[in-house]
Amino acid sequence: MSTSESTCFVIMPFSRTNDLHNDMYWTNHFERGLKPLIQEVRNLKARRSAPLRENILKQIISDLIVSPVVVADLTDYNPNVYWELGVRQSFKESGTVTIAEEGTKLPFDLGGKATLFYPKEGIAAWERFRGKFKAALEDCLKHPEKSDSVVFESVAGRGSLFEIFNKDQAIRRLNALLQELQHNASALVHIDEAARKNEEGSKKSYATIPLLLASTELLVANRYVDQSERFYLGASNYLNLAYAINERLTLWPTRPKQTGKWLMRVIEEKSSWRMKLRTKGFASEVTKARDKLLKLL
Repeated sequence: MSTSESTCFVIMPFSRTNDLHNDMYWTNHFERGLKPLIQEVRNLKARRSAPLRENILKQIISDLIVSPVVVADLTDYNPNVYWELGVRQSFKESGTVTIAEEGTKLPFDLGGKATLFYPKEGIAAWERFRGKFKAALEDCLKHPEKSDSVVFESVAGRGSLFEIFNKDQAIRRLNALLQELQHNASALVHIDEAARKNEEGSKKSYATIPLLLASTELLVANRYVDQSERFYLGASNYLNLAYAINERLTLWPTRPKQTGKWLMRVIEEKSSWRMKLRTKGFASEVTKARDKLLKLL
């Protein structure tokens, strides 16, 4: 662990929640009960949330999201506690420990979560809770990848709505990329034909419409599909050569002979560059990647 301190943000009531649990009870519960236990964990500093008010609400939300560890005391079903726990579990996949006083009957939507129950009284019972509580806090720090949020898993986990949305978005991007490659394949044919006619006749014509690159650039930059390094290397090579062709197209009218020969050499299927075949081959790989995603939906 790092030598710097990490925050354990404690969500709990502030005001009276029943005849036994008043303001003083909750203050003592934090200062004399939870805070010393939390700070037994090396480099972990306990900090209590504040009463919800408009001027500090943004800070509380920030603390709920960025704190490495959050402890939520669910005793007495305090609305603010449950609201803050909902915020935490909607934005943070792990690092949340829920506790409650023995006898607390949790709502059904929290019944499946491993909640630690502390005793109303008794030194031996408190020591048992102390060991389990400390182990849970240490586990949050040692295994930040371990999910403990049902909300987050439902929204962002495997098979979740978020994953389905991402796959659907990737498919739409790949379809746009295939359209781009189809346009470029046709453009290469026209460029090659114009270069050959210029070579044969006196009347010159120049193909000035560039290759489209936006979808290919997005793929190379974001790598939004799970494909091999070979796939992305091919995409990068294709993109670099397409950049070079577009640059030559701008020079073609001023350097017709030299540029025309270069374009024919690059585009010609039998040349070592094989731009037409490279476009076709890249389109085939993109189609396979899209079809793979379609099967997963």
